[in-house]
Amino acid sequence: MKRREFLGVLGGAAATWPVKARAQQTAMPVVGFLSVSSLDASKTNLGGFRQGLGENGFVEGRNVTILYRWADGQNDKLPAFAADLAGRPVAVVVAAGGAGAALAAKAATTAIPIVFIGGSDPVAVGLVASINRPGANVTGILSLASELTAKRLELLRELIPTATAIAVLHNPTYPESKQQLREIQEAAARTGLNVHAVSANTESDFEPMLATLANQRIDALLVTNDPFFSSQRKRLATLVGRYAIPAIYAQRQYSEAGGLMSYGTNFIEIYRQVGIYTGRILKGAKPADLPVMQPTKYEIVINLQAAKALGLTVPPTLLARADEVIE
Repeated sequence: MKRREFLGVLGGAAATWPVKARAQQTAMPVVGFLSVSSLDASKTNLGGFRQGLGENGFVEGRNVTILYRWADGQNDKLPAFAADLAGRPVAVVVAAGGAGAALAAKAATTAIPIVFIGGSDPVAVGLVASINRPGANVTGILSLASELTAKRLELLRELIPTATAIAVLHNPTYPESKQQLREIQEAAARTGLNVHAVSANTESDFEPMLATLANQRIDALLVTNDPFFSSQRKRLATLVGRYAIPAIYAQRQYSEAGGLMSYGTNFIEIYRQVGIYTGRILKGAKPADLPVMQPTKYEIVINLQAAKALGLTVPPTLLARADEVIE
């Protein structure tokens, strides 16, 4: 090699050394995102999460990387996905979709900060030591979706005053299912309603279950909060409408997909708060110092098109209290 060519190569290599060093020094932090739901079902909520990150100066692909793991409603996939994320150089793990994802993340690591979205009491299920002082490496945002099941039963009775037999759809593989059923049964006992628990944990379970309910002339259906049901909300709402069963759901996305009525927290706002907490932790905050946040606003969404298809007249008092009416 000629001396000039050698110097040119040497100079080129030397020029790359500082660039590589700078790249290593400014490597983007990585956030692991573990969800029992699916990407398709979570797109709207992810917008809230990214907004919260942005409020702390983090933009996906620009100065933060996000590794997504979607269980598509299959809770048994969560432990392996959580272990995979814990084995990677992630700075924070976001566990979305209730206690299942959060408990899987907590079992996988005691060192990596975890921010969860939970539907039930995080102290009772062993996620945190207390709401105000979570302790250890876990904090999060409560959706309180499970605790609102009794209120949904009241709203359903208000919508259909003549209803006496109500079916409750739950997923027995979901960790919060038993608590939701217990609260509904207690509320039903106080009001003299007959509650019939029915279950589903695969998409193929929906149609035979609904056909049975239609044959039994069930007056209405309450769909419990569950990430699997949410991931299948379009299919579920369509089938419920086909079998002409009035139903109430846990999230507004069901009503937007054609469901009759929903009552619950605003999940876009919940995910935004998770993004804010994640950004604060990326900046150095410790989960133990961040209290578990609780929602302060709940929303009723009524789909009048679905009501008309069912031949239902929504009481004016209920319409007046609705946060949104889909016409």
